[in-house]
Amino acid sequence: MPFEITILGSNSALPTSDRYPTAQVVNLLGRFFLLDCGEGTQIQLRRNKIGFSKIKHIFISHLHGDHYYGLIGLISTMNLLGIKSDLHIYAPSEIKNLIQPQLDFIKGEMTVTPVFHPLDFKKPRQIFIDKKVEVLSFPVKHSISTCGFLIRELPREANIRRDMIEAYKIPVAKVREIKSGADYTTPEGDVIPNERLTWPPFQPRQYAFCTDTAFYPPIAEVVQQVDMLYHEATFLKDMREFAEKTLHSTTNDAAEMAKLTNAKKLLIGHFSARYHNLALFEKEAREIFENTEIAREGKTYSILSEREARS
Repeated sequence: MPFEITILGSNSALPTSDRYPTAQVVNLLGRFFLLDCGEGTQIQLRRNKIGFSKIKHIFISHLHGDHYYGLIGLISTMNLLGIKSDLHIYAPSEIKNLIQPQLDFIKGEMTVTPVFHPLDFKKPRQIFIDKKVEVLSFPVKHSISTCGFLIRELPREANIRRDMIEAYKIPVAKVREIKSGADYTTPEGDVIPNERLTWPPFQPRQYAFCTDTAFYPPIAEVVQQVDMLYHEATFLKDMREFAEKTLHSTTNDAAEMAKLTNAKKLLIGHFSARYHNLALFEKEAREIFENTEIAREGKTYSILSEREARS
């Protein structure tokens, strides 16, 4: 039951020779979501052996170039590969006007069909759902309209106990009701409570993506007790005033948000190009929130299910 986050890019706006702009791929139960699409994203997809055809949903947090300049190149390559599918793009509404002229230019070759879904920057909103997974967008605080994303499993039904089925000779027709929470009444009229018949379902796993943003407490109204929180930490703590001015975050800001949201693990990224050695980022954040890691390009971070964690 995979829930994996692969870091394709962890840098901020100015390019460096060893870090790419923001992009991540989340694989949740075989659904591949691309979060932001900075310049060079398709190169990083190749390096990390992630097939382009797996990408059906792209989420763009905001329209600063380091978060979407890789989009048109990726779409163009998908066309060259002959990938025939809808490509759902969840982004600020203006993105269509920005890339449509380029799409029109290659229209004769188009096999991929972009489908645009405008984001809501005023309140949290469910933007994707299927039988097992949902994605929510929520506003954050930056110099232009920006959203974070919360990706999570949907709650599952309880697991019925096989020994109880055998003990009470429960008919197959009743199993669905019991898994949905119903008690069972025996032919003799005895009521067997549901909690005796079932094991509680596994806790749904959650991943939150917050970039670009200043420290913004309302995030915690949407993001709570996530298994992993990715939060930008563009600057070290001594750059607090500049971070506030540019509406970015420091290591301390990211760590405080992890505490505020009761996150289990903090992943920090979106590092300013002025920094070459990132060890101090991890050190500073851990002084406030111990379970912190740097988002390292090419590394895949796994969120284990309760069953996997026990094994």
